[in-house]
Amino acid sequence: MDIFKKKESNVQSYAKNFPVVFSTAKGSWLYTKDGDAYLDFLAGAGSLNYGHNNAIFKMALLEYIDKDGITHGLDMHSEAKAEFLSALQTYIFEPRSLNYKVQFTGPTGTNAVEAAMKLARKVTGRSNIIAFTNGFHGCSYGALAATGNQHHRGGAGMGLSGVTRLPYEGYADIDGLALFETMLCDNSSGLDKPAAVLVETVQGEGGLNAASNEWLQRLAKICKAHDVLLIVDDIQAGCGRTGTFFSFEPSGIQPDIVTLSKSIGGYGLPMAVVLFKPELDQWKPGEHNGTFRGNNHAFVTAAKALETYWADDEFSQHIQQRAEQVTQAIQKALRMYPTMFTCLKGRGLMQGIECQSGEISDKIARECFRLGMVIETAGPDDEVVKFFCPLTISESELEQGLTIFAQAVENIASQYIKKAS
Repeated sequence: MDIFKKKESNVQSYAKNFPVVFSTAKGSWLYTKDGDAYLDFLAGAGSLNYGHNNAIFKMALLEYIDKDGITHGLDMHSEAKAEFLSALQTYIFEPRSLNYKVQFTGPTGTNAVEAAMKLARKVTGRSNIIAFTNGFHGCSYGALAATGNQHHRGGAGMGLSGVTRLPYEGYADIDGLALFETMLCDNSSGLDKPAAVLVETVQGEGGLNAASNEWLQRLAKICKAHDVLLIVDDIQAGCGRTGTFFSFEPSGIQPDIVTLSKSIGGYGLPMAVVLFKPELDQWKPGEHNGTFRGNNHAFVTAAKALETYWADDEFSQHIQQRAEQVTQAIQKALRMYPTMFTCLKGRGLMQGIECQSGEISDKIARECFRLGMVIETAGPDDEVVKFFCPLTISESELEQGLTIFAQAVENIASQYIKKAS
């Protein structure tokens, strides 16, 4: 561990919570160089929806590398890119009656958000963006301006502007959409008419707050009525995490712009895209670019992921079955420990349990790690224990993880009882 302590920046965060040296990984498991096994309920913060070193993807990638396939190609055409675009059209767009152009950005979610915001401003000629309380969209300046978390905003070192924030559904019992619509219709409200609304259907880092279908439909209706573009940030909630490929599918809305990253590459390789309606494709060549917007290795594994898991609804059914397992475990904990927990958060395999305090959630996460499971917390005060296993996890592996969680809760609860007595 000495080399990390001596040479790596203090900015590291996950490493501080899981202070071991990992060496290998497979499926839903991480292994240290000493051979200790940890069940992974973090999954690369949603970048490993299909598990570690997925055998199907690995074989395709190794074959591609072995034949000297293009690795880096800027935004030039390649066979790997063509195969990914074809798979996206066949397995995702056509079955959902979606017609989107695809922009390859720098390979991070925050870069996709930057591109989406820039495009919305360019197309509309307006600068203001609406974002929501507890939203998280990235840590580069534009995306950070739309991010609510003060810890992340504090790292900016300068004022962040160009964004108006509204209450998300359920925030302090305020009807944020009624407020939004009223302000749009009032010439004296002081609200500059926005270019776009940027929203997560489930707020991953913000505490797994999940918008209802009705709320999303109302939001889409308001945006359409006032000629405001709707951007859905599906970077963490997309690629099947909530049970459907896009998190917004159950609501029936069709956003103007969608951002994807994290698991879109399939294998955990860096990749990000912006999807937008064809009439919005008003970029000039190279107007938003990046040296690594052509990760052909990611194109290979991304295409294989779509072909393998999204050709029918079998994978969605698997996710829904595993999600029910998680729901039942959380509901049981809520019944057994009402003084420790408040409610279930999220949906699909993007669920969590809200604790009475960040202290409790932190202790549970640390105890889970001691018992052999990697799990993180989320929310304004890190008060939500976040269940984020690979979507490919088996029923028995998931049960094993939920058992570890239950044991950790029991151990922590006994400490509280002792302290109280």
